[in-house]
Amino acid sequence: MREALMRPGLFSSIPLLLLLASATAAEIPAFSRTGLSGWEERSFEGNSRYRLEEQNGRQVLHASCDGTASVLYREQEVDLRETPILRWRWRVDEVFQGNDERSKAGDDYAARVYVVVDGGLLPWRTLAVNYVWAGGEPRGQAWPNAFTGNAMMLALRSGERDTGAWREERRDVREDFRRLHEREIDVIDGVALMTDCDNTGGQAEAWFGDIRFEAR
Repeated sequence: MREALMRPGLFSSIPLLLLLASATAAEIPAFSRTGLSGWEERSFEGNSRYRLEEQNGRQVLHASCDGTASVLYREQEVDLRETPILRWRWRVDEVFQGNDERSKAGDDYAARVYVVVDGGLLPWRTLAVNYVWAGGEPRGQAWPNAFTGNAMMLALRSGERDTGAWREERRDVREDFRRLHEREIDVIDGVALMTDCDNTGGQAEAWFGDIRFEAR
């Protein structure tokens, strides 16, 4: 996908991060309680499909794409000095195979969760960390997004090994920004979820559970 966090049309002509700046610090409302209230979708190449469904008595987000790319985002300030730990669970049944995830042609992922720092009136100062379920890049590997060095990719899961079941994630977002961007970040301005297939022209689906920030 042409990097959703930086490319013109989302953070320039209609800058998502400027929209994010209006929110106050608060907990991310849970899908299981409030549905998609407060989340917005932005299309880049058609629309990935985002819908709520019930699994094991809990409401989760089901995302799928077929040669498409759109992002589901929420404008939300989060004070990382108080709640730096991001937790969520996700599930992927199949990953993309054979695409070079460091190239523009291969920048597709069955699932990604990312956090954004607003560049304000200077969109080139926007920063993001993308937590991805990679197809080929090894787990723990980090690299610049193919479209912009201001977005760093971090593979939390890789390949087929963990597919077919729900997996829990816990990340220290403040530490990840410090390590990947060499910046001390106190507040992020938004979170986003994506399942995208526009560059490979393939198909993918993923499921996301509740997302929350908490203290160490």
